Amino acid sequence: MNWKILKRAGLVFAAAALLVSAARAEEPYAFNVLHQRSVALTAQYWNPILIYVSKKSGVPLELKLAKTTKEANALAEQGAYHFLYTNHFFTPERDRLGFRVIARPSGPGIRGQIIVPADSPIKTLQELDGKAVLFSSPDAFAAYWLPMDALLKAKVDVKPIFTPNQEAGLAQLKIGTFAAAGMNDTVVQRFARREGFEYRRLWNSEIYNDLCIMASPKVPAAKVAAVRDAFVNMLNDPEGRKVLEAGAELLKMNKDNLGFMGSDNRDYDNYRAFYKKTLVKATQ
Repeated sequence: MNWKILKRAGLVFAAAALLVSAARAEEPYAFNVLHQRSVALTAQYWNPILIYVSKKSGVPLELKLAKTTKEANALAEQGAYHFLYTNHFFTPERDRLGFRVIARPSGPGIRGQIIVPADSPIKTLQELDGKAVLFSSPDAFAAYWLPMDALLKAKVDVKPIFTPNQEAGLAQLKIGTFAAAGMNDTVVQRFARREGFEYRRLWNSEIYNDLCIMASPKVPAAKVAAVRDAFVNMLNDPEGRKVLEAGAELLKMNKDNLGFMGSDNRDYDNYRAFYKKTLVKATQ
């Protein structure tokens, strides 16, 4: 038996195994972002952030977008994504899946709103009775659940019309296709600045924390911690700040609230409390 040949074969096999292992270690973690804007604009904003976080954390992240919010949420429920940027996973059913909050955007939070164009004759919620009102996905917290709950409590009966994303709905509202829309206030503000859209608020919700970055229970704790730290420290790093400032300019965001801060599940307890008392029923 030629031990030298066997030894060489063993070394080759070991090297091949290491290469396979390294390749597997480099497989990206799927990062899904909630549909609020077009796919193109979402990718333009998030890809530079994920490239930066991947580099700093050593955890490769890849943006994964579905065709619709409903499809994305269904895939997330099936375990297709390792990280989420969302606020749809605090319903009792989804809360049990074990996704955990690790970070959220800096800033004052978000409100649900019901808005009309600035020149609309409608002044009160009651004047919307019997009219078609735009909303985002039936899963949308600020852009459906909060405003619809307000309408139900005011005993105003509207016909919900759902749009592919919030900005698509705002474009329809801008040209007068519909009477009013239920929206996330930060999405409205940024769209209005970019598109020159003037509007009036008929109703505002209380403040809730913004969408958050959530980690699947499948992701190892060390990987989650590295990703969290990269997001949280992004603003303090010149390279990271440059990426954030470019994204803020793209979306016309308030540059006083750049970056991300550490967060956990307790910061979203008011979401859970809302779902327990809302008059809205889940729409399939």
